[in-house]
Amino acid sequence: MALPKTAKIITGLVLVSVLGGGIYLLTHHQSDANQQSTDDAYVRADFTLVAPRVNGQIARVLVSDDETVKAGQLLAEIDDRDLRVAVQSAQAETASAQAATESLKATIKRQAATIQQAQAAVRSDEASIALAKANAERYRNLSADGSGTRQEAQNADAQLLVHKAALDRDKAGVEAARLQISILGADLKKAESSLDRAKAAQAVAELNLSYTKIIAPINGTVARRSVRQGAFVNVGSPLLAVVPLEKVYVEANFRETQLANIHPGQAAQIKVDSLPGVIVKGHVESVSPASGAAFAPVAPQNATGNFTKIVQRIPVRISIDPAQPYSNKLRVGMSAQPTISTKSEPGRTTKAENVKGYLSSH
Repeated sequence: MALPKTAKIITGLVLVSVLGGGIYLLTHHQSDANQQSTDDAYVRADFTLVAPRVNGQIARVLVSDDETVKAGQLLAEIDDRDLRVAVQSAQAETASAQAATESLKATIKRQAATIQQAQAAVRSDEASIALAKANAERYRNLSADGSGTRQEAQNADAQLLVHKAALDRDKAGVEAARLQISILGADLKKAESSLDRAKAAQAVAELNLSYTKIIAPINGTVARRSVRQGAFVNVGSPLLAVVPLEKVYVEANFRETQLANIHPGQAAQIKVDSLPGVIVKGHVESVSPASGAAFAPVAPQNATGNFTKIVQRIPVRISIDPAQPYSNKLRVGMSAQPTISTKSEPGRTTKAENVKGYLSSH
């Protein structure tokens, strides 16, 4: 039986629509859509693990699970008695090194006086030699004309030799005193180095003592608290985590075929499973430079005989816009379904906006 004309037209339109839809699906790329969404997304936060920097026994724990803390707030204390003794010992070493340094400085000042004393002795010897030379000359003249004895002339010559020897001795004393200044200067440098080393050891001891107070590095909420009073802790062992809930974000893993038109700054709407009917607003902050598989401990090796292509997923970080009624209810690990609007890219205009601007200018 022949179909009515109207039915033929409708059937033809349906066939054309189906054919057009098939062609569009075959030629249309997934990234051309105005919105891109995924359900492979979770709420994240850059939380900080708090660990001790010295070994010791926990003396006090001042926070409880899920407590809100501020940066710099005291979280726990390690028994500090051993480290206080270490600080006192370091202070005593510093005081001893300081005393040795001051003693050497005083000795160097005294040595300057010793040099002046030796130089005065040299000047006295030179004066004595001048007198002895005059006496020796006079007695030689008296002995030559018979007015004096030969013995007196010999005594005068001997006195002259004695004074010359004394001059040599005192000059050597001056040189020795000057060399002693150099020795004392070297000893002073050694003592000052010992003092610096003692001060550094004291600073380390005081720093270790300060590490007995475990403080919050950031604002946030306490989580994963394993620290207990009386427990012995080691350096680097995590005691608790501080989670900055006011800075949570969504990490969405989009298929690589969705990323062509996703850029930082684009608006996003986020549905969270724990908040039915609520839309949380955000924006794209960044797109990861690599897929999750690229950072896996055992990277996939596709250079094999059998290969099946698998679409990779790239993490996209979506920041939560501030001052939203339900944003404070987000918790790390919650499942989310973000939808990113790719209609207009940040800093760029769409084709429709370009046409509108052209028409308005003409």
